[in-house]
Amino acid sequence: MIIHVNGIDLYYEVVGEGRPLLMVHGNGEEHSIFTEAAEILKDQFTCYLIDSRDHGQSTPVEKLHYDDMAKDMIAFIEALDLQDVAFYGFSDGGIIGLLAGAECDRITDLIVSGSNTKPSAVKLWLWLIIKLTYIFKKDRKMELMLKEPNISDETLKKIKARTLVLAGSKDVIKEEETRHIASVIPGAKLRILEGEGHGSYIVHQTKVGEIIRDFIAKG
Repeated sequence: MIIHVNGIDLYYEVVGEGRPLLMVHGNGEEHSIFTEAAEILKDQFTCYLIDSRDHGQSTPVEKLHYDDMAKDMIAFIEALDLQDVAFYGFSDGGIIGLLAGAECDRITDLIVSGSNTKPSAVKLWLWLIIKLTYIFKKDRKMELMLKEPNISDETLKKIKARTLVLAGSKDVIKEEETRHIASVIPGAKLRILEGEGHGSYIVHQTKVGEIIRDFIAKG
């Protein structure tokens, strides 16, 4: 399905019935990474699997900014008049979720995985790969990760949604960053998944679906 919001077209697929749940992928990915998780969630949630701008089948753009991507998701929620929204974001999707959650009261449950508030929170070896890739390919998706996000503690403190902050113990995001995010968001829960990497429990996996379902059920 296609919806026109914030000056672009967003492609999305809908799976299941129930409370609305937006699921937003990471950098260079698209909605299908959540196919298996949505199977776990579809009996309780209407899962909106969205291609963010310049990804998948959504509109390509010349420059990428996380603020614009967050505004896309808020506009998506408002265009469909979704209420009591649960938002799950992985990596870049989690960054988008933090920004959207700070501005959109319709998001009442927020779960983010492997997210960061600044480029330096990525482990050095990955940052160097991103930098070299950008130097040789001038890829705007790599440029985005080199220059953004720049999310302040003041922004994180604005999040009113019940929040779960996730990361793997072997994540590419520094653990102190994950712990910091959870400590600043009011009432946020923190979970470090032992033995998991950045996307090992997420990409084409059911485990993240179980985590989302169980967290929301405890609300």
